[in-house]
Amino acid sequence: MSQNSTTATASEGGFDPHEIQAKWQRAWADKDPFRAGGDDDTRPRKYVLAMFPYPSGDLHMGHAENYLYSDIVARFWRHRGYNVLNPIGWDSFGLPAENAAIKRGADPVQWTYANIDQQKASLKDYGVSFDWSRVLHTSDPEYYRWNQWLFQKLYEKGLAYRKDALVNWDPVDQTVLANEQVLPDGTSERSGAVVVKKKLTQWFLRITDYADRLLDDLNQLEGFWPSKVIQMQRNWIGRSVGADITFEIEGRDEKITVFSTRPDTLHGATFFVVAPESDLAAELAASADQGVRESFEAYLTQVQRATDIERQATDRPKTGVFLGHYAINPVNGEKLPIWAADYVLADYGHGAVMAVPAHDQRDLDFARAFDLPVKVVVDTTAPITGAIPVIELDDDGVPIDPLGDEDDLDPVKTGVALTGDGRMMNSGSLNGLSKRNAIARMIEELEASGTGKAAKTYRLRDWLISRQRYWGTPIPMLHDEDGAIVPVPEDQLPVVLPSVEGLDLKPKGTSPLGAATDWVEVTDPETGRTLRRDPDTMDTFVDSSWYYLRFLSPHSDSEPFPAREASKWGPVDFYIGGVEHAILHLLYARFITKALFDMGLVEFTEPFSSLINQGMVILDGAKMSKSKGNLVLFQEELDAHGADALRVALAFAGPVEDDKDWNDVSTTGAAKFLARALRIAHDVDSETDVVWAEGDQGLRRVTHRLLADAPGLIEQTKFNVVVARLMELVNATRKAIDGSAGTSDPAVREAAEVIAMTLDLFAPHTAEEMWQTLGYTGFVGLATWRQPDPTLLVEESVTAVVQIDGKVRGTLQVSAKVGADELEALARQDEKVRRALGDRETVRAVVRPPKVVSFSTK
Repeated sequence: MSQNSTTATASEGGFDPHEIQAKWQRAWADKDPFRAGGDDDTRPRKYVLAMFPYPSGDLHMGHAENYLYSDIVARFWRHRGYNVLNPIGWDSFGLPAENAAIKRGADPVQWTYANIDQQKASLKDYGVSFDWSRVLHTSDPEYYRWNQWLFQKLYEKGLAYRKDALVNWDPVDQTVLANEQVLPDGTSERSGAVVVKKKLTQWFLRITDYADRLLDDLNQLEGFWPSKVIQMQRNWIGRSVGADITFEIEGRDEKITVFSTRPDTLHGATFFVVAPESDLAAELAASADQGVRESFEAYLTQVQRATDIERQATDRPKTGVFLGHYAINPVNGEKLPIWAADYVLADYGHGAVMAVPAHDQRDLDFARAFDLPVKVVVDTTAPITGAIPVIELDDDGVPIDPLGDEDDLDPVKTGVALTGDGRMMNSGSLNGLSKRNAIARMIEELEASGTGKAAKTYRLRDWLISRQRYWGTPIPMLHDEDGAIVPVPEDQLPVVLPSVEGLDLKPKGTSPLGAATDWVEVTDPETGRTLRRDPDTMDTFVDSSWYYLRFLSPHSDSEPFPAREASKWGPVDFYIGGVEHAILHLLYARFITKALFDMGLVEFTEPFSSLINQGMVILDGAKMSKSKGNLVLFQEELDAHGADALRVALAFAGPVEDDKDWNDVSTTGAAKFLARALRIAHDVDSETDVVWAEGDQGLRRVTHRLLADAPGLIEQTKFNVVVARLMELVNATRKAIDGSAGTSDPAVREAAEVIAMTLDLFAPHTAEEMWQTLGYTGFVGLATWRQPDPTLLVEESVTAVVQIDGKVRGTLQVSAKVGADELEALARQDEKVRRALGDRETVRAVVRPPKVVSFSTK
């Protein structure tokens, strides 16, 4: 049973959290204390940004956690004397709004903005210190005008282009998906449907031009981004280094280029494989005899039913069709039969591979399935260091196979490819070379003969941004009847979406905008020609790829963002959000930032200097879901306990990056803690000008230890530890009040003020009430963090632990300056330690003053 199952009363400990909450929200709305300072503000700057929400309904517990953490960071840096920008907006375009409109027969505009209003009210109730003057919505024409401007700038630079391509097609949502939107099991991240391949003419952004920079610049983020995210991006970009090798095809004028990471094994190529869905496979089959054509068509139909994941499975039986053509090996002139096989994908490298079955497991499996030759060209038994071994020759001058007739090393018999390093054999001039040297030599020979060159390829593919849906940014391009493409003139931006009235938004495989005749057809004023608008809309990840810059001037109608402001505020200092965006959003934002840098529009190449990923809030060990009926409603928790109790409970529940089970989140306990803290402020009866140094020294040491430790803990995102330390200070202060110090002791006032200031990070309404109760008129959220007194940080006594054979057997209160001999003597004199030692002989004593004494016995 959850600790939150009991609904709290309206009043906790005599204080009404909802009344306090409403009071301070009115004050913040009136004074606007969290608006970022302008040009006349000389404070250093910090840009804190939480990933903006999609307005699919009211906020959920994931939002509560995300905006709590970003608010803690923003409030902390204000206390440290910084001019903090902490804006909020809504990622308001996208499929959920359109699907909801279809389901309910509603206008996606009305559905979206009603949800935004609801979420905005909830965020204000939650007490997040946003700069509300900078709110933006990506579905506003004043925002997506600059999406369109950005697209055209990319088009001018050759980074946006249109082509026919096999795309990932969601058969339920009837739209294209980027590679990153296909889950590892081959299903759509949106609808859950099995994704299929479909050939369409689509718009792409040339992100692969930036692949090396996207990969190499991750080194700059080490230590500032979670290592897991950095590794995920490295894996997704997936750089491979090798060579492009040119093959002639018998009966075909145009040559084929193949990428290989192992050009050294080119002498071992015995056949050639192309992706069945590639244009090359169709061309070769079409020029073959009828039997090949029929076999290929049947095979292609079979392949199209499989997902890419299924095709890449290592345990999948190998299938294929011979295409009736041969490639010519450029190093030895051997004819290599060309096969279409499903284990090669059209979008890897050039969609074709040279098959070296002796040294590649998938190629070997295929060769054994179709009885194709296998030629060993690497002696994996030979040492790879030392002098080049002498290659023995037979009487005819042919190298003697060092593997001999050993069946346990024959790939054809063992079914296991020889994938290890070794020395080259059966490879002409490469014989005897190690892998690294052989690769270099082969590339030299290919370049000298004009049949290849050093090259790199990537797992990353260009960013497909066309979407066949209504609720998104219209692509600002015009098409004439001859196929020419003309950008919409900049002074005619934005291209505004037409009214949804009369449009059928149900998925049909083509964009609903194409049916809006009055909108899609325009007349060229210069020529009188009829042009058609591009009917597709942009992937919504375009919207979020640069929104952090739009916050710098969200309502400007003259520029997307002021370059001068970008140089002052950018890049974002702290970016907070879920790890689910590790590849999609973050990679695209990094790409767009680098493109803007190359255009001279920003002075930095990475958008987010520091990344904080939070875990999920789960229930009973499972992700919360409406369909599972295990949802904890944000608004219900606010109504039951108030915003501050929810914020403190979440902050205290565990480390930022960990998942938190709602059963372990105690809002009732947090509410009681807040009541105790507020009661301390009411108990203080000394004036604001008391001399703190005259107060109780023991309490002052606890207070100043928190002042000293909290900044480092916050910067390490150890928010739960700060809450725990704050609870310790509240308990110590209550003990002092109820003990000899009393309510008028200066140290009690000092502690109460530090409690209020620290509590502002987690429970801002209660903190402001405390601050006012203590006699201050300004906002505690703007108060400067106090410096600890170093003399109060020196420990006069510490607790030393005494261990016997690794087990704690006693503790001692000793001077912080105690020496090793004295500490050991005190330990041996302790009654508990003496009993634990008994008659056993001490064979070793390890003393680390002033904290540890460890005895080993026999």
